Amino acid sequence: MASTPVAITSKPAGPGPDPALPSPRPPTAPRSFHVLAKPSGPICNLDCEYCFFLSKEALYPGDRFRMSDALLDTYIRQTLESETGPEVVIAWQGGEPTLMGVDFFRRALVLVEQYRRPGQQVSHTIQTNGTLLTDAWCELFAEHDFLVGISLDGPAHLHDAYRVDKKGQPTFDRVIRGLDLLKAHGVAFNVLCTVNAANQDHPLDVYRFFRDDLGAEHIQLIPIVERQNETGFQEGDTVTSRSVDPDAWGRFLIAVFDEWVSRDVGTVFLPHHDAALASWMGLPPSLCIFGETCGNAVALEHNGDLYSCDHFVEPAHLVGNITETHMVELLASPQQRAFGAAKRDTLPKYCLECRVRFACNGECPKNRFTRTPDGEDGLNYLCPGYFAFFTHIDGLMRIMADRVRGGGYADEVRGILAHAGRNEPCPCGSGRKTKHCHREARPVEP
Repeated sequence: MASTPVAITSKPAGPGPDPALPSPRPPTAPRSFHVLAKPSGPICNLDCEYCFFLSKEALYPGDRFRMSDALLDTYIRQTLESETGPEVVIAWQGGEPTLMGVDFFRRALVLVEQYRRPGQQVSHTIQTNGTLLTDAWCELFAEHDFLVGISLDGPAHLHDAYRVDKKGQPTFDRVIRGLDLLKAHGVAFNVLCTVNAANQDHPLDVYRFFRDDLGAEHIQLIPIVERQNETGFQEGDTVTSRSVDPDAWGRFLIAVFDEWVSRDVGTVFLPHHDAALASWMGLPPSLCIFGETCGNAVALEHNGDLYSCDHFVEPAHLVGNITETHMVELLASPQQRAFGAAKRDTLPKYCLECRVRFACNGECPKNRFTRTPDGEDGLNYLCPGYFAFFTHIDGLMRIMADRVRGGGYADEVRGILAHAGRNEPCPCGSGRKTKHCHREARPVEP
């Protein structure tokens, strides 16, 4: 279990001069960045057993956990004036952000129009458990083209294993009611699925449920890794029983990929696959976890505190408060730049010499708490799974990357697989027969 966070004292948002955009812009400030705003902090109407954020309530004892209108104004203004490109994403998460009520988000949208520069395109996203959605919510989302992320872990028996309410009751039916409302109003949605001990051995059941039963076209897969301690590697168990097993994580990704690559390329989109294709093409991956460095995706708490990352909302990684220092200065600060560079600079030799490092880059630093085979600290807990996955997809990713470079499309790989004889060598170059490799997805035994 994680230790109790230390309380943080910081200046509340209120009247007074807001920090101005620094001019000239600090040279270390990223040209583009992503802020994940948490208007209700960690407060949620559910009590998911694996939630890492519920404990963050202890950081602010006695707080009401509601973003004030003054801070909302500061956040929207600073975000829109800080981005150098034409596109900006305003992203909301929690806890459960819909606890703030529809009117809060209406006010946010008014502020967006007030501060948006000519030609600046603003996209809106919100991550929700879906249980509090109403027609009013969905009308707002539809009117302003929100992309709504729905947290769902698969069919009912898998979702309800850990995603329960405050009384320990299942939530699946309530989530589906919310999702049905989104569909009825024509709201764009994606599914965020955590992979944990309950669903790790059912990759095709989960994927096909999302694709076939829900009609999901965008699916995010997030591994649950809950540490038992915060002091680095210790002999024995290092994660909770709810955490995904590293090998099972690899099997899950492989099974989903094989199903996807044989029939869904170009129609169903998964960030892991998009990021992998970018890496095979020599481009920056779309997921920060696979980037060589990080530090450009920060978390904003309800009171203006800015943290280095959503997974590092803790005292050591509090960068500052946007009511005291402009977010551009905080992003450019030596503390934040060092945080981002450490992702690259602290990789163990085992990772530096790995043949899939270009695609993995040690994944997220929050999961680097095991030891390499030669005893060096800093290996990612999920390393065996990622190595198996990236090795497995190598041949077909090369094919897709070649097609795109040549002016074609990644989905051409489906035709290549379809025309390969079942008893012929698989086009991926593995040396195995197609029927035993990528031709069709099969249930994966744990």
